[in-house]
Amino acid sequence: MSFDSDTIQGKALIVSAPSGSGKTTIVRRLLADQALSLGFSVSATTRAPRGTEVDGLDYHFMDNAAFLKRVEAGDFIEWEEVYPGRFYGTLRSELSRLWAAGLVPVFDIDVVGGAKLREILGPNALALFIRTPSIDTLRERLEKRGTDSDEVIAERVAKAAEEWTYAPRFDHEVINDDLDVACAHAKSLLLNHLKHETA
Repeated sequence: MSFDSDTIQGKALIVSAPSGSGKTTIVRRLLADQALSLGFSVSATTRAPRGTEVDGLDYHFMDNAAFLKRVEAGDFIEWEEVYPGRFYGTLRSELSRLWAAGLVPVFDIDVVGGAKLREILGPNALALFIRTPSIDTLRERLEKRGTDSDEVIAERVAKAAEEWTYAPRFDHEVINDDLDVACAHAKSLLLNHLKHETA
C-alpha cells in the first residue's frame, strides 16, 4: 500500500490510542477549535452503526463484501482487520476532499492504522499516540464506562498492552491524565507542526 507523493498536498493529523484512552474526546475538542482549520476524515468500517451514528458523517458504513471490493479497487490508503471479521480503513477520497477544502485532515484511527498512515504520509503528517498514565488506569476507565462486559474489558486491556508497543512509531505521546492538559498539549504540538514546512 502506498500513496503517491505527488498526491500528498498538505499536512495531516493522526490521532491513535488504545480503546478507552480518550482520543475521540481529544479529537472532538481539536475539531471544535476555531483557531485550527481542521476537517474530520471519515473512516470506513464494517461494524454496525452505534446509537445515533450517521453514515457518511461518523463513518462510511459498509458490509465486508463491499469493503473488500473497494480494497481490490485501490480505494483505500490503508486498511486493517482490527478485530476478526471487522475492517476499518481510510479512503483516499477523504484526503482529497479535505485538502480541496483547504482543511487539515484529522484521523481518529486505531493504533496499527495510525502507524501505517504515518509511514505512508511521511513528515507531512503529525502522529500523536494518546495513552493513559498506566494500563491499570485504562482498565479503571473502561470499567467506569459501564458499556462492556468483564470479558470485553479484559480483551481491550490485553490489546492495549500490545498497542503500547507501537508508541515509538508515532511522533509524540500525549498522556491523558487530565483532559484539559492533554488537549492543550495536543494543540501545541499541532500548531508547531503546522508552522514548519515539509519537503
